[in-house]
Amino acid sequence: MAWGRKKSGGRREPQFGLAASLAELRLGPQDRIAVDDEAPKKPSARRKADDTDNDPPRERKPRASRASRKRKSRGRARGGLYRLFYWGAVLGLWTAIALIGVIVWVGAHLPAIQALEIPKRPPTIQITGFDGSVLATRGEMAGANVSLKDLPPYLPKAFIAIEDRRFYSHYGVDPLGIVRAAVANVLHRGVSQGGSTLTQQLAKNLFLTQERTLQRKLQEVELALWLERKHSKTEILELYLNRVYFGSGAYGVEAAAQRYFGKSAKNVTLAEAAMLAGLVKSPSRLAPNRNPEGAEKRARTVLTAMADAKFITDAQAEASIGHPSYNVKAAGAGTVNYVADWIGEVLDDLIGQVDQNIVVETSIDPKLQSVAEASVIDELAAKSVKFNVSQGALVAMTPDGAVRAMVGGRNYAESQYNRAVTAKRQPGSAFKPFVYLTAIEAGLTPETIRQDAPLDVKGWKPENYSHEYFGAVTLTQALAMSLNTVAVRLGLEVGARNVVRTAHRLGISSKLEANASISLGTSEVSLTELVGAYAPFANGGLGVAPHVVLKIRTAEGKVLYTRPADQLGQVIDPRNVAMMNAMMQETLLSGTARKAEIPGWMAAGKTGTSQDFRDAWFIGYTANLVTGVWLGNDDNSPTKKATGGGLPVEVWTRFMRSAHQGVAAAALPGAQQGGFLSNIVQAASQASAPVVNAPLPASAAGRPAPMRTSVRPEAASGLDGWLMDRLFGR
Repeated sequence: MAWGRKKSGGRREPQFGLAASLAELRLGPQDRIAVDDEAPKKPSARRKADDTDNDPPRERKPRASRASRKRKSRGRARGGLYRLFYWGAVLGLWTAIALIGVIVWVGAHLPAIQALEIPKRPPTIQITGFDGSVLATRGEMAGANVSLKDLPPYLPKAFIAIEDRRFYSHYGVDPLGIVRAAVANVLHRGVSQGGSTLTQQLAKNLFLTQERTLQRKLQEVELALWLERKHSKTEILELYLNRVYFGSGAYGVEAAAQRYFGKSAKNVTLAEAAMLAGLVKSPSRLAPNRNPEGAEKRARTVLTAMADAKFITDAQAEASIGHPSYNVKAAGAGTVNYVADWIGEVLDDLIGQVDQNIVVETSIDPKLQSVAEASVIDELAAKSVKFNVSQGALVAMTPDGAVRAMVGGRNYAESQYNRAVTAKRQPGSAFKPFVYLTAIEAGLTPETIRQDAPLDVKGWKPENYSHEYFGAVTLTQALAMSLNTVAVRLGLEVGARNVVRTAHRLGISSKLEANASISLGTSEVSLTELVGAYAPFANGGLGVAPHVVLKIRTAEGKVLYTRPADQLGQVIDPRNVAMMNAMMQETLLSGTARKAEIPGWMAAGKTGTSQDFRDAWFIGYTANLVTGVWLGNDDNSPTKKATGGGLPVEVWTRFMRSAHQGVAAAALPGAQQGGFLSNIVQAASQASAPVVNAPLPASAAGRPAPMRTSVRPEAASGLDGWLMDRLFGR
């Protein structure tokens, strides 16, 4: 197809044909739109192309003047500044919003504003012995508040020099200090400096925990600002010095000075002040009683800082280096701390929440406490390896339940677990007196005959320790030799539930299973409650509650609590007490506790050994003291055949002999009854002669052999008849 053109120059019609030239489609000059030559023209790629075709050059507009270009440059600069200002304002606004949000969030997790008052100093609990001497101190062991003006000037300056050089120039938070600490930490590739001010440290000590979290740090900053607004610098520094922790349980400069130097903070020397200031960084690690070299090294750092801050001269610093006259008082690690912990557990029940300094007067005899501690520790040191026994406990109380000594373990510093109060173990045969008392109360007597022979209780076959059987024996002989089959027979005869009731009536508070094995002490009890349950045998049958707190008063002398008299009344008939005492006295004279002897004193008791020799017990008493000893292992592992008649009896005897020195002898309850008969019983006891029969001969197995008696069970009737039978062979 080709396009043609009319000759007349009019309308052009398309011409179809292969010879049509495409060149005719190009526009001519007459087809172009006329354009004003003076109008500015924008060069284009097409124009550039045309120029290459040697088209005639067109006239170009002259370039803008230099002034015009400067005006345009300034306009662009102003626009850039405007945009920078705009976006900076937007960023600042959002930063402010975020900051306010963080402050609100952190503040929402702070205590209520009405609670943000300076809390009272935590109370101090002073525990004194029966003689008034101080046994231990509990609580935060804070010293008295001291005024800043009463302290030597170099003492507070020592803290400022080492902890917060810009204390008087910042408002609770020191940005320069934070930057300096950050740089130092980066250079040392670790935490070598802290950026907290004294105010921040005070806020943390007063209101916050010691956890290291961002939330806690932000709360610390807010509270520091609040403290600075509420209190003057002098007040803040004084609060800080009276609340900061110095290690070894000492809070405040007064308590620390007393602890480490044996003097008031008002009288410390420059070297001592430097040592106190140095402890704040790491009180547990730098305490002089644990690390004297570290404490002295830190004190030298403080003195150098004081000289650098111009608080002291270089000569004063040099003269004080290496001359701290501290007198370290060792932190209490004695076994009396088991008593202190026990007291801490019962205070709430006695006086409620402790919110002031108090003095707790106790029944503990410091001398007996020392003897008890030595008895347990020394015996274990000598024989713990031989018998594979790692722990021991001892409780000694008067017949009215007042605890005179308590050892909860061999080393309080290593283990604070109180095995005398908290631990519960199987008492073994030490539980049998409750079985025999139940039988006595059912009408039997110490001379009642029962068979020691094999026994089958629904497939359970209890055996004696020696695997021997002695046939017909009296109840006295059976208890003295701790024959298991007789105890089980008695338990079945009187009923396990009645045995449990008897034990609970005498003072056992633990849950006891009323089954056939209860007669062999298979239910767990604590040493303290077991000793307390033996106390009625020593006091004539009165129920007691073991106790150690006699009186609680404030530091000013106001009495908050006085122990009332026990209201438990008579829990054992006196006649039954007399028979039980005579039976258990035979345990010491010819039975399993023959080593337990106190010259001049009537004593009675019962040994106990639990299954697989896991626990060894001996509970013995006189009219003066009731004392129980337990030995075993915390993990309940078996010992190497440690029995109640062995190591526990040795510990008991050592303690009781010392405890009764210089004390007037007294007979056990029951010996006062019966006129001249009681005198015979008492004389025989003091002469170390058996009250019930002659000493029994030893069997081939090393156990006392039974002695045949011609007395029939019905021959004795009541206490008087039983005594006549025993003394005159009726």
